[in-house]
Amino acid sequence: MAHKFVIEQNKAGEYVAKFKYNSETIFWTEGYKTKASAQNAIDSVIKNGPGAPVEDA
Repeated sequence: MAHKFVIEQNKAGEYVAKFKYNSETIFWTEGYKTKASAQNAIDSVIKNGPGAPVEDA
């Protein structure tokens, strides 16, 4: 599968949830103090993302 979520630590030591397609990062979250918080962010995107409207600003 080419799409995946990845949790990585940034230079500040925070955990960041990234959404990648192949090796390209499509989007990422803010930094979190715990890996569990980054996982919660991923879970929220999976739960709420499919039904989210698209805004044309």
